[in-house]
Amino acid sequence: MINLKSKIYVAGHNGLVGSAIVRELKKKGYKNLLLRSRTELDLKNQRKVYNFIKTNKPKFIFIAAAKVGGIFSNLKFKAEYIYDNLIIQSNVINSAYENGVKDLIFLGSSCVYPKKCKQPIKENYLLTGPLETTNDAYAIAKISGLKLCQSYNEQYKTNYKCLMPTNTFGPNDNYNVQNSHFIPALINKIHKLKKNNKNHLTLWGDGTPKREIIYVDDLAEACVFFMNKKTKHNLINIGTGKDFTINELTKKILEILIPKKKIRIRYDLSKPNGTPRKVLDVTLAKKYGWESRWNLEQAITKTYEAFLKKEPR
Repeated sequence: MINLKSKIYVAGHNGLVGSAIVRELKKKGYKNLLLRSRTELDLKNQRKVYNFIKTNKPKFIFIAAAKVGGIFSNLKFKAEYIYDNLIIQSNVINSAYENGVKDLIFLGSSCVYPKKCKQPIKENYLLTGPLETTNDAYAIAKISGLKLCQSYNEQYKTNYKCLMPTNTFGPNDNYNVQNSHFIPALINKIHKLKKNNKNHLTLWGDGTPKREIIYVDDLAEACVFFMNKKTKHNLINIGTGKDFTINELTKKILEILIPKKKIRIRYDLSKPNGTPRKVLDVTLAKKYGWESRWNLEQAITKTYEAFLKKEPR
């Protein structure tokens, strides 16, 4: 259990998930937070990471730091996706162990599961088939982090938990159309369409792939919940258990953001679809007492409000 005075390090606190974890911790009264920006602490530097943890002695660590992006970025920069993520997570996890940190949350991704996985995806489906090639470099790095945590738990009796969230969105996201995930890219596209009074929207692929999405505040709540929870499992899916086609999601978000305007959706079939379907089985998380509470309309509205405050140019 985290004491209100416990020293807590959130790696990646400026990102989408890290900033939400900080918000959740502060909301619950935790004030002794260790936060360092990328310029203050380079997580790819093993010596600096080790010295930081040794000097500051956090009792709990959340690893939300990672190189992330959408299909375009994952395809173009595979080397960076596998190298940066491998080295960041390895430095933090190993430095935590070497400095006696027993409790840690490592955030993975639902893309660690096979491309043609039986749906909904259970935790034990990991490593049962080939990965989706558009993000296999990122997925392999995340699988390595998961296995690193499992190995330390087995060999050194640490309590390192790995949460596998579905597609996450919310305030402080990356809205670059070429380098972001589906929901933030879509919000940016719809905003520009609204701003320029256009009536058509172009999407990658054919609109049939199914996606499950989760609001980042839900994920942050899950992170704090499971840091405070004794579990027999160290791999736990975090999601809503519900999915929609890209076409359905697009229409729903259009209804929320531009309720009175008729928009024509065009599909760019020269672009990849990605994984055909991906919905997580969240039975295990529910058994431990956690489940998603935000509905789509609330979450998209909150996200759009945050987007407007720091609209990308």
